[in-house]
Amino acid sequence: MTDHLHVIGDPVSHSLSPAIHGLWIRTAGLDATYTARHVPAGTLSGALMQLEQEGCLGANVTLPHKEEALKACREISHRARQIGAVNTLIRHAEGGWYGDNTDAPGLMSALDLAGARQIRGRTVLIIGAGGAARAAVFALARAGARLVLLNRTMPRAQALSDALAEGCAEIAPLSSLRERTRHCDIVINTASAGHHGQVFPLADGDGRLFMDISYGHAAQAQLLAARQCGWQTQDGLAMLVAQAAISFEIWFGQKPNATSALEHLRQNVESMS
Repeated sequence: MTDHLHVIGDPVSHSLSPAIHGLWIRTAGLDATYTARHVPAGTLSGALMQLEQEGCLGANVTLPHKEEALKACREISHRARQIGAVNTLIRHAEGGWYGDNTDAPGLMSALDLAGARQIRGRTVLIIGAGGAARAAVFALARAGARLVLLNRTMPRAQALSDALAEGCAEIAPLSSLRERTRHCDIVINTASAGHHGQVFPLADGDGRLFMDISYGHAAQAQLLAARQCGWQTQDGLAMLVAQAAISFEIWFGQKPNATSALEHLRQNVESMS
């Protein structure tokens, strides 16, 4: 019997998750499919009911559904409960969904790949306060980083700090971004502004790391602007592959080759740019 899996989001047509999991499924010789499914904002509950009726094995969850997915699950991992967001679903044997969050370990793997192996004591500025930002704060606070959270809605950023950083993160308005980037070691953009063509202004980077968790066209303009300001840049492909590998292991009980998948995706993305 074929296992069916999906990535669900709004938008979702840009997602490279089907390419990653398709590669691993073929390599492992599994009888499974993985496709993108557009689920408009506000319709997640009905979509999950439909996927369950179809016998779907599992799904990855992307913007804007990660926090809503937490509420829709019958059971969730300790990690997902603490983060307050779910990005990986597996159909529960007794009905409903089990939810986990693989973004936090995926981010740390991507930082390590970018050369940021020592996080403790370093100042990390995070743009945004959504589901992906929650995973970032969860991981980085536990790694000992000094956190600065910038968001348009400051109460939302403060709530994120209170929930996952013991209220110790510094909070500032997004309008202060250029000035704030003068005084940090790493910048991580978790906001979806790139999908709408927005580019954030930055101070001179002097070789510091700017990571955008988006990739492809959505991250292209922001990463170009960062490089022009002297930042070392990293897109979201490494994080995407790292978190996907954990999801794949949850579903199928085997570890895929993340290195080969990242190389494959990088070649594809560069050929399209």
